[in-house]
Amino acid sequence: MSQTQKDRQSSPSDRKADRPWLIRTYAGHSTAEASNALYRSNLARGQTGLSVAFDLPTQTGYDSDHVLARGEVGKVGVPICHLGDMRSLFADIPLDQMNTSMTINATAPWLLALYIAVAEEQGADVTALQGTVQNDLIKEYLSRGTYICPPKPSLKMIGDVAEYCYTHVPKWNPMNVCSYHLQEAGATPEQELAFALATAIAVLDELKPRVPAADFPALAGRISFFVNAGIRFVTEMCKMRAFVDLWDEILQERYGVEDPKFRRFRYGVQVNSLGLTEQQPENNVYRILIEMLAVTLSKNARARAVQLPAWNEALGLPRPWDQQWSMRMQQILAYETDLLEFDDLFDGNPAVEAKVEALKDGARHELETLGGMGGAIGAIDYMKARLVDSNAERLNRIERNETVVVGVNKYTEGEPSPLQTEDGGIMVVDPATEAEQIGRLEAWRAERDAGAVKAALAALRAAADKGENIMPASINAARAGVTTGEWAAQMRAVYGEYRGPTGVSASPSNKTEGLDHIREAVDAVSVRLGRRLKFLIGKPGLDGHSNGAEQIAFRARDCGMDIGYDGIRLTPEQIVSAALEDSAHVVGLSILSGSHLPLVEELMGRMRDAGLGDVPVIVGGIIPDEDARRLREMGVARVYTPKDFELNTIMMDVVALADPKAVAAQ
Repeated sequence: MSQTQKDRQSSPSDRKADRPWLIRTYAGHSTAEASNALYRSNLARGQTGLSVAFDLPTQTGYDSDHVLARGEVGKVGVPICHLGDMRSLFADIPLDQMNTSMTINATAPWLLALYIAVAEEQGADVTALQGTVQNDLIKEYLSRGTYICPPKPSLKMIGDVAEYCYTHVPKWNPMNVCSYHLQEAGATPEQELAFALATAIAVLDELKPRVPAADFPALAGRISFFVNAGIRFVTEMCKMRAFVDLWDEILQERYGVEDPKFRRFRYGVQVNSLGLTEQQPENNVYRILIEMLAVTLSKNARARAVQLPAWNEALGLPRPWDQQWSMRMQQILAYETDLLEFDDLFDGNPAVEAKVEALKDGARHELETLGGMGGAIGAIDYMKARLVDSNAERLNRIERNETVVVGVNKYTEGEPSPLQTEDGGIMVVDPATEAEQIGRLEAWRAERDAGAVKAALAALRAAADKGENIMPASINAARAGVTTGEWAAQMRAVYGEYRGPTGVSASPSNKTEGLDHIREAVDAVSVRLGRRLKFLIGKPGLDGHSNGAEQIAFRARDCGMDIGYDGIRLTPEQIVSAALEDSAHVVGLSILSGSHLPLVEELMGRMRDAGLGDVPVIVGGIIPDEDARRLREMGVARVYTPKDFELNTIMMDVVALADPKAVAAQ
């Protein structure tokens, strides 16, 4: 027996157990004060790091009183408009003792500037701050949609944060390559590997000229990853091992990084929210646990930070108890089991090794394709189209029952969930929150030094115009009282705004099998209408989760409809204008941010004012039953939620709603 084999078979008591990973819950809602109370409560219950969720106006660079922020304030995260909000968010939480992950991208330089300014006020040693800003704009163009500026200046700002942190906040992770949303958008494991690594390569190419050659390996070592773990346990575990190997290979072969310490694949995980079901939601507890095992059992690819969704996230916003339950899962695995006492359990397993090599080969092939297009920046349109196509195939497999989802397309009979109590099993944000936040914002503007703000904004604009690193000017602007919207307005003015690709082409795909009966119905209704059935799909508000809208547009196009889909972040006014211009027969809205009531109410009013009151409107999203009832009272014809996974049923509803024969019979 070799010494290595003897070591592996030695008693776990002979070795020191590994440290548990950072235990986090992704949290933030309503107001900075309410979120602060939640953070302190979670920390008291054993959470060991913070993971901050920001609301959509904050993520997209708007203050809470901007027209596009209506209905979005405090819904999917905490609103942070200025230093006062950030100060309240971290009140009584010593930042020099905390590891804080901030899920922020387009406004990452600004939120980090506010964080640093608050740490300074607390008297913290800024060089000792630990944490992460996600700061990955490329995946925003592909999947999440909270981008602001075009790709090249956005890449420059990612570089600004990394360069600044390397010098001034050396323990901070300045960029978290996020493959999480790639999987949510339908990426195969090979695509998730390749698209994320291509993003990292683009960032490293941006950073390499910024520092002396001797410093580059250490800077490369600060790049971290944020990965999704799905339900296919073995594949997901092997994907993590493939990530480790490929990252080591890229850093050594492409960049000449010799020190293994700087080639370590450093990553955190949130397990897959996409697979959580509205039907039989209690089953989600098991899904979350299995997905967590994929990133903790394999020591050589173990996540160093884990955050878990709650069982009810397909229903709405989790309550504190729901988040606590997910945190307890992590604590039981880390502290009650003997998992952390053993070496890697999968080393030498031939099935695992074969799967890892297959994933690596597939990812290398995809990376070569992306390289031929100029890398991640040049391949944005290609990657977006590939994701939409992969997601369509994933949904097709579920609809055809080739992929079993328990409680959705098999074993659908069951008892009602006792977990869904009188509050519906979710937390609802008080509608008064938005007005109160706007009131605080107005008071902040009135009380600050207007001259100092003007000077800080001028300095920020000058730094951006000259191509300088914007971090020092951003930190000064934070201290002066500049707001999130004011900071982002300077970036928009200098760098311009961007609209990402939709990934939905005008040409039908090759996935029309089984659609003949719908295509015939579309043809028949189009004859009665006197032209091709026009279906307009719109995403009002700031919600960038476009997967649902893309798949509806994809299927409607393949069913023979004339579709209109211009992508994300449209105002109700813009959608109504498009409906007028296109003479739409049916308007479909997709809203996943919880802002459906105010946005739909405004759109329905504008539809009536424009003489389109007879045009059917359908709405899809994460919509509680009571809200669905209110939407129907507003005149919405159909409401769809995640349980309505059969897209062909929705297509036939659209045909029926557009049919003039059916309307005449009413």
